[in-house]
Amino acid sequence: MAVSYDTLLATITDPDGRAIPDPATGEVVGRVRFQPVEELDAAIARARAAQPAWAARGDEERVEFLLRAADAVEAATEPLAELLSREQGKPLNGPNARFEVGACVAWLRATAATTLPGETLIDDDTAHAELRYRPLGVVGAIGPWNWPMMITIWQIAPALRMGNTTVVKPSEYTPLSVLALVEVLNSVLPQDILQAIAGAGELGARLAGHPDIDKLMFTGSTRTGQAVIKGSADTVKRLTLELGGNDAGIVLPDVDPKTIAEDLFWGAFINTGQTCAAMKRLYVHTDVYDAVCAALVEVAANTPMGRGLHESNVLGPLQNRQQFDIVSRLVEAARASGATLLTGGDPDLTAPGNFYPLTLVADIGNDNPLVAEEQFGPALPIIRYHDVEEAVAMANALDVGLGASVWSADKATARAVAVRIEAGTVWINSHGGVHPMIPFGGVKQSGYGLEFGVEGLKSVAAPQVING
Repeated sequence: MAVSYDTLLATITDPDGRAIPDPATGEVVGRVRFQPVEELDAAIARARAAQPAWAARGDEERVEFLLRAADAVEAATEPLAELLSREQGKPLNGPNARFEVGACVAWLRATAATTLPGETLIDDDTAHAELRYRPLGVVGAIGPWNWPMMITIWQIAPALRMGNTTVVKPSEYTPLSVLALVEVLNSVLPQDILQAIAGAGELGARLAGHPDIDKLMFTGSTRTGQAVIKGSADTVKRLTLELGGNDAGIVLPDVDPKTIAEDLFWGAFINTGQTCAAMKRLYVHTDVYDAVCAALVEVAANTPMGRGLHESNVLGPLQNRQQFDIVSRLVEAARASGATLLTGGDPDLTAPGNFYPLTLVADIGNDNPLVAEEQFGPALPIIRYHDVEEAVAMANALDVGLGASVWSADKATARAVAVRIEAGTVWINSHGGVHPMIPFGGVKQSGYGLEFGVEGLKSVAAPQVING
């Protein structure tokens, strides 16, 4: 779908709708009509009616539609990336807006290429049994504001591949990006198999409790995830929940600080720290603590932050003022406790936008709020430790477990530490990277269910055993 930015925006904008601000400038990006629950109910009814015919097309035809959808998104990369940059705040370059649109294309194609064949469980003189997978029906998807396009694709691509229809509710902070993405996808998909309904929290609550939603996929905060669980109970709805994280990184004493500094930095500050699986607390052995801190300060000093539409920037503003206030509060709590701000803090409150400076905080206790709470922004606490037992205990002390990382010159040593960390994914000498064929999901209060690859297809299908 080759389309200009202005044309794409016009298709999703309602002049009487709610203003969506640019977090870098405060200017209005576009206006979106927030739809009432009755319109959500109607969309679900259309999805329910369209689902049998979509399932009946068969797997090969659904794969072809996903590949066409990938081509359409790829053709619209620039307008989609510009809209994403304006609405979410992330720069065009670096691991940001163009990267996110590219990830949408990659995940659509990878989902199309993944196979989920049936399995013969037993076939002998005593019995014959096969395990197969059927569509669930209608899948609801509630997405976040930090990676709105990419995570929407993570939710809907496997659902559509497995013969389900989908209804998407984007975050009220970033509805334009998701509505535009769905507009592009629907330029090649059959009618009513994919619908997006913009609105506030009551729409999410309705999706969670609606009797005709067979599965709900939610990415967001633990608190909202708990509400989704409660709302889904009466209909015994299947759930995939990717909830909040407060990921720990553990740096062992054998590292070369300068060698790992840039990867450490991006593990923490990708998307200006607004990533569920970003590194939120860094534990560094005392032998290399000062050198790691110095190396990170150097990387931070050479990383440009500013408005996303400026091609030179690779870090942007926080997406909304509420998140800006959370980061400010936590950094000030660290300062008040006697921690050392190596760089950052002290945002310019008179400047436009939600820009918070890159902030590295040293000499901080493990019980400090900046360590114990998820900051979800460009502020990283660096905690000194003296032995690995202490570091593992601190990493495991919280009630979340989305991801973690271990950094060492020796991978075998790193793996021996990694297996002791309570997290859904533990990376070695990197942090936060995901792959469409590698399952991803959290433990503890970071949610449950797996996405990506074969496990992701299974999560949006109903297993059925044919016995006999």
